[in-house]
Amino acid sequence: MKKSNASKLTLSVHAGSVGDPLFGGVVTPIYPSAAYNYEAEVRYPRYYNTPNQKAVVEKLVALENGEDGLVFSSGMAAIMTSLFAIVKAGDHVLFQNDLYGGTHHAALHELERYGMEYTMADITDLKSFEKYIRPNTKVIYVETPSNPLLKITDLKGVARLAKEYGIITIIDNTFASPVNQNPVDLGIDIVTHSGTKYIGGHSDICCGAMVSSKKLTEQIRQSALHFGGSLDAQTCYLVERSLKTIVLRVQKQNENALAIARYLEKESRVANVYYPGLKNHPGHAIAKRQMPGGFGGMLSFEVKTNPDKFIKKLEYIKRAISLGGVESTIAQPVKTSHAKLTAAERKTVGIKDSLVRLSVGIEDTNDLVADIRQAL
Repeated sequence: MKKSNASKLTLSVHAGSVGDPLFGGVVTPIYPSAAYNYEAEVRYPRYYNTPNQKAVVEKLVALENGEDGLVFSSGMAAIMTSLFAIVKAGDHVLFQNDLYGGTHHAALHELERYGMEYTMADITDLKSFEKYIRPNTKVIYVETPSNPLLKITDLKGVARLAKEYGIITIIDNTFASPVNQNPVDLGIDIVTHSGTKYIGGHSDICCGAMVSSKKLTEQIRQSALHFGGSLDAQTCYLVERSLKTIVLRVQKQNENALAIARYLEKESRVANVYYPGLKNHPGHAIAKRQMPGGFGGMLSFEVKTNPDKFIKKLEYIKRAISLGGVESTIAQPVKTSHAKLTAAERKTVGIKDSLVRLSVGIEDTNDLVADIRQAL
């Protein structure tokens, strides 16, 4: 099956899923072996080349329009392995300052320990962002839509800027998912995901992934062999199974999130709504161009009432720290994803105590809106 002749809906089902070659089953078997005959090919789970690992990667590569990739035991394993494979002591990484708290915290506490430099900068204006590029800048790292304020970064603009200076670009594409946004098509070099979210999609898998060119993937693979963040066969099997429904799930989540955002922007008990699908969102025009699949299932908003009391009154929407599952979940970034940031750091990026982050599931739209209304 040629990638150019198939839609994402078809690719999500068939790419990488070769079935059972022994008995003809349509489902890829679980190959739990950690010991393989080395005559034909040296296979080993830590080498990222077992059948279940390859099945997941082939499906993700097809969905992201990449050439090759790796599947990891977590999103942070994918992100940090990709970074450390490219950057060495003395090099500089330029991050956008509106990032997932785990990535932000890792940069603050790990890079300098290994002699690497970094800068966190506002990427809203690329001309201003460009001023932070140094002669030793090796990576520009972005996240769009960002966590938790859903800020939109112009990926084509970032790619053009990076290529002008010979810099590698890395994106965290978790919030968008491969369904809504394909950064490779926009010129980004390395795409990473916390697969725990939309790729797994059922709040029961912890995994990560990266997709890139064959050359960069091989460079990252060599570091990955040493860091050991590979994924076991059983979890790979579940990831492959989950990816078969990612398009259907994300399409419904897109639909629900847009409806909820439109309701919230008219709700007097809500101060601000952050969702790129709203026309008044500062990044709406860019998001419309670079997210052809939809605006995503994530949104955040600031409540005028006590956020704790509001969350406790919700019935269908559950308090939880992760996101991207079929069930709707809600969290306060100051207590979860960005708890490790200081109050001053949160203020710098615009995260208020009244902010709540909503991961919209696949439930009935009207039921979700009604649940939010009664809780407010």
